[in-house]
Amino acid sequence: MDDIRTNVEIADSTGHSSLSLTKQETLDLIEMNQGSWIYKDNQMVQATDIAGANWADVGTIRIMPGLTGGF
Repeated sequence: MDDIRTNVEIADSTGHSSLSLTKQETLDLIEMNQGSWIYKDNQMVQATDIAGANWADVGTIRIMPGLTGGF
């Protein structure tokens, strides 16, 4: 299970990157980007959902900056 990789897209102020990561590498990236919004197969999820996911079936993970609103 440690060898299985999935596509992880991460967006920031400079654009975005597409990476092929293992589950642990993805969890480490999520930890480094606390406050970001996480999507699994186009559905917003919590980091704990990623940690408990069956990595063989996880699909694409997207890590996006959280949006804030205000005037």
